[in-house]
Amino acid sequence: MKAMGMINKKYYALGTLINLSVAEPATVDDLDGAYDLIKHYEDKLTVNRPESEIMAVNHNAGIKPVAVPKDDYDLIKTAVEVSQRDLGFNVAIGPLVKLWKIGFKGANKPTDSQIQQRLEQIDANSIELEDDKRTVFLKKSGMEIDLGGIAKGWIADRIKEFWEKTGVESGIIDLGGNILLVGRSLRPDSLWRIGIQNPIKSRNVPIGILKTPEKSIGTSGIYERKLVVDGHEYHHMFDSKTGYPIANNLASVTIVSDRSVDGEIWSTIGFYQGIDQGMKLIEREPGIEAIFITRDLEISVTSGLKDAFNKK
Repeated sequence: MKAMGMINKKYYALGTLINLSVAEPATVDDLDGAYDLIKHYEDKLTVNRPESEIMAVNHNAGIKPVAVPKDDYDLIKTAVEVSQRDLGFNVAIGPLVKLWKIGFKGANKPTDSQIQQRLEQIDANSIELEDDKRTVFLKKSGMEIDLGGIAKGWIADRIKEFWEKTGVESGIIDLGGNILLVGRSLRPDSLWRIGIQNPIKSRNVPIGILKTPEKSIGTSGIYERKLVVDGHEYHHMFDSKTGYPIANNLASVTIVSDRSVDGEIWSTIGFYQGIDQGMKLIEREPGIEAIFITRDLEISVTSGLKDAFNKK
């Protein structure tokens, strides 16, 4: 009997490299089907093009509520509810992201007055949702929601559902370093081994290895996208209270969770809160574990990962 192997294919979407793998007897069709799904959701959710279902909401800021499809609405509602908890994740951050443009053409350091002007438009409490009509209303003119901090995780969860329906028994969804594991690994112990990026080394140089059953492993880090002005580095993780990148000693926060969407939310919150507050918050959150790495490469892990994570 032939040993089963993994089939792998790379794609480009969501502004990043997508790496999809499935174990036989699944086929390339399962990979291409997942990529079609990614493109479908990117078309719906992007704010990096003039038109999309989300941009329709943004274009009507201060004008009127906009009805959106159920899947968009559920995602927006999740993002708005988390934003209104005021822990550091803010779906209304769009005007700030578009002002700095870090990771995009035309990235620049704005003036203080430009930043102050945008901060007035960043208010998650001015987003009104109507469940029965599935409408989203940004009450202030100039507001913009940006699902960039949550969409990749949400899309990964949709791919996992799709693969489970098509009978994929083992696979890896890697959306630009955000990983969602499907089923058991092909190793004798059925556990996966995932390298956790060393934030000051080049891509794929791990600082440690996580041994885990099927989970989501999502990271927010300062190394992903940055802008250098006059010798000063600015990363793309913004503080919606100051208008500047979050200022603390963290280099990255990796979240281990069942759903990838939770990994996106909590890696942002953990990064914003910093190591002391972030660890406390995440320890209290059922089913969420974290690996915090500081700029001087000190590593702290939550209690649920003590035996699962090994530093290299």
